[in-house]
Amino acid sequence: MRWLCALALLAWPVVGQERPCRQALALGLDVSGSVDSGEYALQLQGLANALRHPDVVAALLAEPGTPVELAVYVWSGAGYQRLIVDWTRITGAGDVASVAARVLGAGRGSAPPETALGRTMIFGAALLEQRAGCWKRTLDISGDGKNNAGPQPQDVRAGLAGTGITINGLVIGSDANTSGDSRAVEIGELASYFGAYVTLGPDAFVETALGYADYEAAMVRKLKRELESLAISALQ
Repeated sequence: MRWLCALALLAWPVVGQERPCRQALALGLDVSGSVDSGEYALQLQGLANALRHPDVVAALLAEPGTPVELAVYVWSGAGYQRLIVDWTRITGAGDVASVAARVLGAGRGSAPPETALGRTMIFGAALLEQRAGCWKRTLDISGDGKNNAGPQPQDVRAGLAGTGITINGLVIGSDANTSGDSRAVEIGELASYFGAYVTLGPDAFVETALGYADYEAAMVRKLKRELESLAISALQ
């Protein structure tokens, strides 16, 4: 299958990146059919605000000699992954503001309704391979549902083992009027699914948002954990 060939190509070394980089961080945002226009806007606003949060900015700029690089894309069905922010080197607050502005300015395209987690993992891994020289490469996948199109995420994860890529998840609960107990069960099941089939790496984790209104706070927690853990490990 073609996706297996794509995974095999990730094993080939990529040359040409010489500038020091402590972390390449690619963020994939779910725009499948389960995400309505209001939730899409909350997702973009939440990410932009999280990037501009003082604690996140401080973590991004903690080691100016070895910056972080960011990229952002949206995804849905097996054939739909769209880059909205290409790799950007974060060397100052202005770079953070620029990324946030581009996220906010990303219009919603005509995306298919399916949720292709395996395919977005392949796309994100290929994106990270462009930054093979970074000390750490992390893929963040936000989603509110399980895979229902394209390759199975557990098969893709097996193919990515040994590449050195970390995959973390941010699962988003439904904003429908459900009881607190039902929502907790739903989020717990989805978090377990991401943990079992999507996340990759010894320090990988799943963050949870109760709904899209909670997405910003969850993204702040996730970014701080990812960025601060790397800064601490660099000091040890």
